[in-house]
Amino acid sequence: MRIDSIDANIVQLFSDEPRIGVLEASRRLGLARATVQSRLDKLVAGGAIASFAPRLAPAEFGYPVSAYVSVRVEQRAGHTQLGDFLAAIPEVTEVHTVSGDFDMLCRVVATSNADLQRVLDRISEHPTPVRTSSSIVLTTHFEQRTLPAFVAAAERGP
Repeated sequence: MRIDSIDANIVQLFSDEPRIGVLEASRRLGLARATVQSRLDKLVAGGAIASFAPRLAPAEFGYPVSAYVSVRVEQRAGHTQLGDFLAAIPEVTEVHTVSGDFDMLCRVVATSNADLQRVLDRISEHPTPVRTSSSIVLTTHFEQRTLPAFVAAAERGP
């Protein structure tokens, strides 16, 4: 997908102020409303904007513990079934198949360290995990930081 500085400015504004309307965005950016709307539509259709959904803060609604869980999978079993199983666990917020010593990386939230153990036990109930390893998040410096890469792509050009 080709993006430019206008796209970057629009996405920057909507990232800074997600509740801004298209009309107000067009006024602030000095662009026609139709231009802002068509650019947003293009970015959504092309997949560059994945969602306008709110970013939730699990710690603020009862899940102050966050951890990354690496899962080694029985090689003949595959990852799809385990991915489907993990999707049914509410505290598992992300799942990625990865390269390296482990096969899958999950982000998990929990109400306490004891609750984290409960979630780990639940993950281990599936027949394909051979081993898990978890790292508890102590401090988050930033997360889901994709805007700088988007702006860099716009500066780089086609």
